[in-house]
Amino acid sequence: MATTNKAISPTKGQSDTSVNGILKAYWSQKPDALMKSLASSSNGLSQVDAERKLAQVGHNVLTTKSEVTALGLFLNQFKSPIMLILIFAIIASALLGDLADAVIITLIVLGSAVLSFIQEYSAGTAAQKLKQQITIQTTVLRDSQPKTIPADEVVPGDVVLLQAGSLIPADGAILEAKDLFVSQAVLTGETFPVEKTASPVLVEASLSARTNTVIMGTNVRSGSGTALIVETGKSTAFGQIADRLRLRPPETEFER
Repeated sequence: MATTNKAISPTKGQSDTSVNGILKAYWSQKPDALMKSLASSSNGLSQVDAERKLAQVGHNVLTTKSEVTALGLFLNQFKSPIMLILIFAIIASALLGDLADAVIITLIVLGSAVLSFIQEYSAGTAAQKLKQQITIQTTVLRDSQPKTIPADEVVPGDVVLLQAGSLIPADGAILEAKDLFVSQAVLTGETFPVEKTASPVLVEASLSARTNTVIMGTNVRSGSGTALIVETGKSTAFGQIADRLRLRPPETEFER
């Protein structure tokens, strides 16, 4: 039996309906009902239907902040409290006629801003290049045949093939499971892998208690099975958590 250290309770949207409003508490429904609701089957989607759904719901990616331009990144260097204090000191020195101090502080501020900009811009560029090089793949059934596709092309209704080492590309319900154990530590804090089955659970079941579901970002430790994808992108549990974190950024010690 898995030991739970900390479980993340589902949000109101997760317990009542999906973000897209397609299904209600899918973990409490039987696989046949889910497949019917998503116009899918145990053989997966046709390539045509998959492409149509991808155009409707978009790619299976988490919503990220809008990309900051180089100019915007440079200007951001002057928004910290320390920088604002130094800028105020420059203005005060200039008004008091102490031009030497004003020039010295200005050079310090510009030097610090330029160095910080170079470091952040270089790190951002390197991270973007790495992201472009690394593409997570997953195997789904398309036209009744296994097909390996980029994880961001997975859509609701896809049937994903699971085996040891598989990374779960999106949220879904188990259709078949053979000694299937999934590690959910990254999301729920559970110490040991959780056994997954196709049996529905109660509507009010918490995220960690939904033994018939797989969640984006978790991975298969052992066994095999298939899962029907229900939620993708920002509609997943991870997507909703990410949205809440963006709405309430943590305060720094200085801001407190």
